[in-house]
Amino acid sequence: TLADHVIARHYPEAKDAANPYRAMLDGMIGRQAALIPQWMLVGFIHGVMNTDNMSVAGETIDFGPCAFMDAYHPTTEFSSIDRQGRYAYSNQPAIAHWNLVRLAETLLPLFNADEKLAIAEAEEALNAFGPAFEVAYSAGLRRKLGIAARDDESPAEDLGLVRDLLELMAEGAADFTLTFRHLNAATENSAGDEALAALFGKGVDPRPWLAQWRARLRGDQASREERQEMMRRANPAIIPRNHRVEQAIAAAIESNDFVLFHSMVEGLSRPFDDDPDYADLATPPRPGEEVRETFCGT
Repeated sequence: TLADHVIARHYPEAKDAANPYRAMLDGMIGRQAALIPQWMLVGFIHGVMNTDNMSVAGETIDFGPCAFMDAYHPTTEFSSIDRQGRYAYSNQPAIAHWNLVRLAETLLPLFNADEKLAIAEAEEALNAFGPAFEVAYSAGLRRKLGIAARDDESPAEDLGLVRDLLELMAEGAADFTLTFRHLNAATENSAGDEALAALFGKGVDPRPWLAQWRARLRGDQASREERQEMMRRANPAIIPRNHRVEQAIAAAIESNDFVLFHSMVEGLSRPFDDDPDYADLATPPRPGEEVRETFCGT
């Protein structure tokens, strides 16, 4: 009864399939494979990716002690209740798949009366998650770098270029949001290299990588204007940074002052705009301002 309701409400196209319940699961898997990359491409870490905090509608719900990364590292996590990093940034695709496996287990009796055949149906459906996630994630990463889509959905050289940048960012503790945003100013020449290089610490110099990236861009057919617009729309200028959220909460609780809260609401409604009125929202935390732990309810 519940599955029929979900099909009618969220997956009406599954109703006429040979196996509507398998088609429903296919739809759920496809939506999650498209959703998780959207989180990761803006540095978002869901705070509590339990099975009960994922929606069959493919929407983000009950994200609890979530946070956006400042300095990039794949093992970043903030949740006060995540003691082993189960839901760390880079673990999110695997956890989404694990949750989908648990969902599929509950649907086995609807797939086929023969348990072996039902399991085979579920496994075939679940095997599609990884490739679908990689296609969506790699396409998003290419947009963040200003690389136009090609017939090959995941060319190895482009993914290698992305991987090299992320490794440099992790080593140099570079700000995730600002690194990608600053790339826009460095697409055509080295004029913006100094500002970007200043984001990298620990003696890490991204300029050799920048030269490789610009060489790759010269092989693209996109115009400069098309490339910069693609990157502008893929790389937000501001995110709800943890230290600003903390400051807004403190001001509201301690002084009944909602000025920063309303400023964040207004600025974050246009996250891709470079608006000097909200420049303070784009600033990474200074030493002593870092928020390393988040809690349910905030």
